[in-house]
Amino acid sequence: MSKLIVHDHNDDGLDRRGFLQCMAWAGTGVIWTLGSGVLSSQAFGQNMAATKGELHFVQISDSHMGFNKPANPDVNGTLQATIDKINALPQQPEFIIHTGDLSHSSKAEEYDTLDQMLKSAKPKDVFYVPGEHDTATDDGKQYLERYGKEAKGRGWYSFNHKDVHFVGLSNVAALEGLGKLGTDQIDWLEADLKGQPASRPIVVFAHIPLWSVYPEWGWATADSAQALGHLKRFGSVTVLNGHIHQVMQKVEGNVTFHTAMSTAFPQPAPGAAKAPGPMKVPDDKLRSVLGIANVQSVMKTHSLAIVDSALAPAASTPGGGE
Repeated sequence: MSKLIVHDHNDDGLDRRGFLQCMAWAGTGVIWTLGSGVLSSQAFGQNMAATKGELHFVQISDSHMGFNKPANPDVNGTLQATIDKINALPQQPEFIIHTGDLSHSSKAEEYDTLDQMLKSAKPKDVFYVPGEHDTATDDGKQYLERYGKEAKGRGWYSFNHKDVHFVGLSNVAALEGLGKLGTDQIDWLEADLKGQPASRPIVVFAHIPLWSVYPEWGWATADSAQALGHLKRFGSVTVLNGHIHQVMQKVEGNVTFHTAMSTAFPQPAPGAAKAPGPMKVPDDKLRSVLGIANVQSVMKTHSLAIVDSALAPAASTPGGGE
């Protein structure tokens, strides 16, 4: 595990005392527990029974159905391995959150494959937000027809489940180098949150990180400060993102930011290559850098525990890029 202290290049509305913990190539997941704004961690598999709570869901991301390049010529196989891992969890999740880039080229057959494969997952409810690969070729038309019929605008919505308020945001429809939410969505978010008590845990999920991971590569959302400003009054906020294909954590006061591994292929750590993109690792290492995020809530303390679990253990630290 490597650790980076970061200095944000964009004003995200949060103080600068936070830290970024980069776990891009961690073969073993880490469980993160948030309570009263304090983050604690333990290695995946240590006293796992202690994290069982009243709410349990799984985050997957960046399945890129249709991708077929050396970084992973069999994304169907790694998605199936992801589903098998979810189905084998000792406590079955209530639903799945997919944080975008369902497809690689927004093609109907790519969505068809994803839908067919997810039918074998034990959790039958799946909540989606779009990635830029889902909107780039047809302005998101097919994505919205399939997954956003009940969403607002370009794919944003919210729901309550077991006293947790979930908010799905779309920050890929107006890409200008960085992700962007737009005035209409931010105004909607402000109105949506007004009816929620400050004591209610909030889970926000979107594709591109809502914090400044690495703006030089577009790994940030330009107007995230406005959105995050509406979340300051809540005691427990968890933000789940994808897009960068690796696990990173940041904690700022009451907000925990978390990016998930891809089910398709890894990307280089920030600044470790000339540009972002699919990264080739040895074939026997691939599944150690792909995986899921397993999220549970202990309602008595309003804490959230996130366990990142790779599809296979890492035998050694991979390197190299393409």
